[in-house]
Amino acid sequence: MVARVGTVAFQGIDGVPVDVQVMVAPGKIGMQIVGLPDKALAESRERVQAALHASGLALPPKKVTVNLAPADLPKEGSHYDLAIALGLMAALEAIPGDVLGQYLVIGELNLDGTIAPVTGALPAAMAANALNKGLICPADSGSEAAWAGADIDILAPRSLIALANHFKGTQVLTRPQPASRALAGNLPDLADIRGQESAKRALEVAAAGGHNLLMVGPPGSGKSMLAARLPSILPALSASELLEVSMIHSIGGHLSGGRLSDRRPFRTPHHSATMAALVGGGLKAKPGEASLAHHGVLFLDEFPEFSPQVLDALRQPLESGECIIARANHRVTYPANFQLIAAMNPCRCGMAGEPGHTCARGIRCVTEYQGRISGPLMDRIDIRIDVPAVSAVDLIKPMAAEKSADVARRVAKARQRQIARFTEAGVADVTLNARCSTALIEKLAAPDAAGLQLLRDAAEKFKFSARAYHRVLKVARTLADLDGAEALGRLHLAEAISYRIPAERLSSAA
Repeated sequence: MVARVGTVAFQGIDGVPVDVQVMVAPGKIGMQIVGLPDKALAESRERVQAALHASGLALPPKKVTVNLAPADLPKEGSHYDLAIALGLMAALEAIPGDVLGQYLVIGELNLDGTIAPVTGALPAAMAANALNKGLICPADSGSEAAWAGADIDILAPRSLIALANHFKGTQVLTRPQPASRALAGNLPDLADIRGQESAKRALEVAAAGGHNLLMVGPPGSGKSMLAARLPSILPALSASELLEVSMIHSIGGHLSGGRLSDRRPFRTPHHSATMAALVGGGLKAKPGEASLAHHGVLFLDEFPEFSPQVLDALRQPLESGECIIARANHRVTYPANFQLIAAMNPCRCGMAGEPGHTCARGIRCVTEYQGRISGPLMDRIDIRIDVPAVSAVDLIKPMAAEKSADVARRVAKARQRQIARFTEAGVADVTLNARCSTALIEKLAAPDAAGLQLLRDAAEKFKFSARAYHRVLKVARTLADLDGAEALGRLHLAEAISYRIPAERLSSAA
């Protein structure tokens, strides 16, 4: 007799159906798992045997063969334990096998028969929903899986015995409920920052249009403080964005207790991060910081201190919105539609350009340090601003600073205008000016005659690339959205160009 149980193998954030086939037949006593299992899965037979024994079910003195089909698909992880155990129980007629055909199964077994939580419960539930099946998962993963939809039949037992009793009708498992993450306190507020009004303005523009931003200034000027307050002016995730972000975090094992939050991700990797840590990879091709920042912010402090090769690996995700991890035996794609915010000192000593400061190394201190950032990467940054040191007058003199809530309302209105415009243009999948195609932005951000002449003169003087030209249009479109204007004026283009000029100077240094 062959018992069949459905489960999934994860490829990126997608769950690929896997058929677990269990056969108990005469032969050499033992259990063999075939179908390209990795080390964790090969050790599953020891966990399954111990868990069944602890649950009061002894294996017969026969040959047990477990096949994971399709056999040519690599299987990784410990989430196959529960499916194998249930297949064995069905083969031994301890539970009805026909009922198992209505579910996909994931879960790791402890030696005492309890079921441990696993990563990927939400993508597994989405895959089960696509197949019109239910999901059996660990109790601690149930609240995460429940977010996939209210119409999905989800069983979240704590042990094998509880699941067997449910199928026998002696115990009823209630459907788990979605859980929200309790957010800690209020976010840092823009009102805490003294001075830096031009930097706050650039931060608002970046938030409204999803533009990449680079802040350059001496140590202590407030670059990191400004970046830390960006989440306080960003709108909450939409329902579809929440599911996408949560699926990535579920695969990466970053959903604490299966609780989801509509707050946009804000990832701040250290400058010692490797390429695999930033764009994804490693032994199991896990998502990197760029994918974990999907629909959110990737903040790179001390920008030039990152390895140049690591920084250049961000060039493709910044353009395509996805990270493609190619290996000899498989290819994985993770969404990575993030907003890049970077901060750096102008030179190695950090004080270049400051009044009264003279660097012993001269101009080499600036060119060598800024040269660590390649020109093609700098070309992908829409806004570059100088953040000067804050004077003592700004710190002493009391000033009525604008709160994040006020800025957030303007940002939300600007984003609503963008969504309405893109929906009217028939591209509902685009929601931000920064992600607009070049052909479409030329139609939606067509400047008037005076603005076009200004843009032409600036492009000739500063040698704008084609990418820089279109990104100036995107920033100008965002500035017009913040003003509530349909047409682009000369002032909008002038401000957008002013954000681009420092980037061109930095590119020439690189």
